Amino acid sequence: MDKTTIKILIFALLIAFLGILSIYSSTYQKEGALWDMIPKRQVLWVLLGVLCFIGVYNSNYRRLWDWTYLLYGLLLCLLALVFIIGIVRLGAQRWLKIAWVNFQPSEFVKLSIVIFLARYFSAKSADNISLKIRNYGLVKAFLWPSLFVAFPAGLIMEQPDLGSATIIIIIFIAMLFLANVKFRYIALFFSVVMLAMPFIWDYLRGYQKDRLLVFLNPNADPLGAGYTIIQSKIAIGSGGFFGKGWLAGTQNQLHFLPESHTDFIFAVFCEEWGFIGAFILLLLYFLLIRQGFIIAERTQDNFGRLMAYGISMMLGIQVFINMAMNLGLAPVVGLPLPLMSYGGSSVIVTFAYLGILANINRKRTVF
Repeated sequence: MDKTTIKILIFALLIAFLGILSIYSSTYQKEGALWDMIPKRQVLWVLLGVLCFIGVYNSNYRRLWDWTYLLYGLLLCLLALVFIIGIVRLGAQRWLKIAWVNFQPSEFVKLSIVIFLARYFSAKSADNISLKIRNYGLVKAFLWPSLFVAFPAGLIMEQPDLGSATIIIIIFIAMLFLANVKFRYIALFFSVVMLAMPFIWDYLRGYQKDRLLVFLNPNADPLGAGYTIIQSKIAIGSGGFFGKGWLAGTQNQLHFLPESHTDFIFAVFCEEWGFIGAFILLLLYFLLIRQGFIIAERTQDNFGRLMAYGISMMLGIQVFINMAMNLGLAPVVGLPLPLMSYGGSSVIVTFAYLGILANINRKRTVF
């Protein structure tokens, strides 16, 4: 492995290790065999993720060009299958079960959207000099790819999973900029979204509306929809500069903070490790994402470049939204913190797309 690949793997494993420590802290005092298994399962997911990273690294990312539409169609079928045989948890139907494994198709869809858009926007014209996107009009440059994004985003939102649907839309906007789509088309998209806001509001579930309202004023419902975010901010603030120490966070250990091992793992970490710990974690994420941008700048293959940029931005956007959510700076949308939050689908997919980044870096000199 080259130096860049080793750096990516080291940064990812360090973040995952901090995640395992925080998951153990948030579950070890809870009674029941299920809670005892959660940290052990997370270790297993990380190990499987590393194997996935190695497997993807040793393959050729250019094969994804040929598999793009097959992968897109397969995941669209899985999203539809969720509504038929999907598992319901906390009022959401997002998971499929195969044997003893539960997985969330929406986590895989995020990656497939990046791959699809990277292929679509990197297609070259017949003379193999300029990209087709530079000659596309409104329909081909914007409306056509937006339809391919709207189908999975709509199905994911119906589960309901507002967080993943939001990520897909933000990825789409970012890829439009990266592909140099004409700005007036992007401005048109924003205008349509703004005009559709009243209709989107009516489409949202009751609890989703409550989350958006308590984002503006958490104290409006301190024992209901605003409870989690209030407890999260208390946990982060009580950590101070140096933190209370591992296994010593009161909001976490006394079970005031709901979903402490998943969406609000960052609050658990901040309470125990304080500002210093949060700074180190942010630094690790920055260094990891930075490697992705470096790889994107190095490669001369348009498909690999757009995919590297898209993957890096997807990781950065998820980290930003989750941390902002924990700090009360964004609505609670049920989005995991990559490599930190408990969940096999998120961990394995994250290692997979980090493996794609490493493979793009490995193959960049071929094209």
